[in-house]
Amino acid sequence: MGLLSSRASITCYRVEGKLAKPVTETVEAGLKQYAIRNIDNDPAEKAVGWTAFATPFVPAFSKASFMFGHYMIFALRLDKKAIPAKVVKKYCMAAYEKQMKKTGQATLAKNEKKQIKEKVLHELVLRVPATPNAYDIVWDYEAGRLWFFSNMKGANEELETLFVKTFSMRLIRLFPYTIADLEAGLSDSQRDRLFKLSPTNFMES
Repeated sequence: MGLLSSRASITCYRVEGKLAKPVTETVEAGLKQYAIRNIDNDPAEKAVGWTAFATPFVPAFSKASFMFGHYMIFALRLDKKAIPAKVVKKYCMAAYEKQMKKTGQATLAKNEKKQIKEKVLHELVLRVPATPNAYDIVWDYEAGRLWFFSNMKGANEELETLFVKTFSMRLIRLFPYTIADLEAGLSDSQRDRLFKLSPTNFMES
C-alpha cells in the first residue's frame, strides 16, 4: 500500500543531519547514484535502490519527478529473486543423474553434489526475473520528517541503511518512547524516569 492508496502502513522518522546546498541538486545526485539496478539476467539474488514515485519501474530522476512543493517524494525499491525449493530439487536431481551417467558412478560424493547444486542455483538465478516491491517515501526536509509507507521490518531496515549511505543522514524511527525522549522537552529528572520505564503487559497470564 502506497501514498495514493486508500489504506496504508506508515513509519514516521526524524531525519538528523544537513545536506550540502543546493539541497535539491544534492538529493537528485544521491538518488541517481544509488538508483535501483536491474538484476534480471544477473547472478545477484537481491537489489535495493531508489526509484521514481511516478514511475517505480523506470528509475529516472529529474527535479520535476521528485519535488512536490517543499516535499521530496520518491520510493525505495527492493527486488528479490525467489526460486521454489522443489524447482531447485528437480533440476539438481536431473543434474545428479546426468553426472552419474557421464562418469559411470553409482552415487555422488557430498562435495560433488554441493558443486552441482551451486551450478544449478547459479543457472536458475540467471533465468528467474526479480520480483520488484516499491515503498513510497515523503520527505519534508525543512521539518526534518520522513514518512515511509511500510511497517515491514526488512523494508525499514533497508531504508535506514541506504539512507545513511546515500545522504550521510540518520533516520530515527518515531514512536511514543522516542517522541517523548526527543521532542517533549523533558527535564533531566523526567528523562531519567523515562529511561527506567518498561512495557506493560496487558495480557492475562
